[in-house]
Amino acid sequence: MPRFSLRSFIDIYDKDILDRVTEELDAGKLWPEPLIQFNPAYKTGDSIKDLVAEGVLHSELAKVFSGFQLYWHQEQALRLGTAKTSFVVTSGTGSGKSLTYIGTALNHLLSVGAGAGVKALIVYPMNALINSQMSHHPGGWGGKDWNDLQDPEMPHSWNRRLLPAGDWQHPRGWMHGLAHGEIRKNAKDMDVFQALEGPDTIYPDGPNTDEALRQLTQLARDPDGNPFFLAFGILRPHLPFGAPAKYLEPYRNAKLPPIPHPAKPTGKTTWHGSGEFMKYNRWKRNPNTDADFALEVRRHYAACVTYADAQVGRMLDRLDELDLRDETIVVLWGDHGWHLGEHSIWGKHALFEESLRSPLIISYPGIPNPGRQTMSLVETLDIFPTLTDLAGLTRPQGAHGVSLRPILESPEAPGHPAFGYFRNGQTIRTRTHRLIVHKDGHLELYDHRQPDAETRNLAESQPDLARKLAQQIKARLK
Repeated sequence: MPRFSLRSFIDIYDKDILDRVTEELDAGKLWPEPLIQFNPAYKTGDSIKDLVAEGVLHSELAKVFSGFQLYWHQEQALRLGTAKTSFVVTSGTGSGKSLTYIGTALNHLLSVGAGAGVKALIVYPMNALINSQMSHHPGGWGGKDWNDLQDPEMPHSWNRRLLPAGDWQHPRGWMHGLAHGEIRKNAKDMDVFQALEGPDTIYPDGPNTDEALRQLTQLARDPDGNPFFLAFGILRPHLPFGAPAKYLEPYRNAKLPPIPHPAKPTGKTTWHGSGEFMKYNRWKRNPNTDADFALEVRRHYAACVTYADAQVGRMLDRLDELDLRDETIVVLWGDHGWHLGEHSIWGKHALFEESLRSPLIISYPGIPNPGRQTMSLVETLDIFPTLTDLAGLTRPQGAHGVSLRPILESPEAPGHPAFGYFRNGQTIRTRTHRLIVHKDGHLELYDHRQPDAETRNLAESQPDLARKLAQQIKARLK
């Protein structure tokens, strides 16, 4: 295997992952062709104009990509592609994978000329064929600081992409910001929680909500009365746990319920060492061995949730002020769950219930059971078809998920199994059980009807059920 491949991984910070990747490469188990992973510092490469002048790219590409300055990984990918060498760009959103693939294809078509019988090159407009993921960066832009206006994460999707970073300088700074513009440079130098005195605007969600309110008002006052779709992202309770002190006050002396099943699991599971949490400054304290510190962490998390809840309240109040509540569908949802000490985990990135169960609240005009809770299982995939159904829109062909209207109209209506996956495992959650299938075939089966739920693996004692659920996973997550 070309040792060039190892350059793909020189900036992996987690030693365990780096060692595993190196081991797999040495064994020839990963891509047999060169891999290129973006440099976290986004090292500058040659420009399109430079590659044209050098004869690497066709001269017409200087017009197509006029003014484009490439990052190093983009330059290397284009050099490989135009030399007819296979490559894979293994990078995150906003790293310019699209340019490397499209540029290589365009260069080939321009080089072979019209005689090759090429009529057109059709590029899927949502970027899904090359990016295959949803927008991840706050604000929806790519680039080093997630504010490169030439690099939308989902082209041809949103007509406005906004994130007022304020004192945090740019969306990347905002994403992990603490009070008064503090930006994460090295996580070990940033406190894992904080609660300073001041208004909502001293932490990132305050200015963000101010802008969302302006956008909502502007959309509502459209002179043509056009309907609108507004997506508003709230940062907290994302790490680090920072919120104005007034939101911590109700919890300072509050007695919180004990942490359920706090022990580290025995046997093989998707447990991990909570690296995302542990890398912050914890004053040399560990919530798994320090009960007082664990309580402080949970109190600050609760403060962050209350801070986020206040921003939701501001948006709903503005809907009422604009007299739009009776003609607006409102969906509040979270992208994942979070462990606060359950299974000795402080974070997500596992396939236990706490990582995967997320908030979902839906309100719409004429909902027959407002405020009613349902225990029916659903998936976030179901949000899109639910919105098209409630809005009276035609559901696009190929859209996944099912409408939740039956459950919204009758909370006792049945749901359906929910599926998930992460790294080396896949899972199914039914009304009564969860099965986790590891990449090496190891199974975890849990019965949620029992008090010990996800602390007792029943896979060996109930192999038929485990096998049946594993087949459902295989059929769904092909």
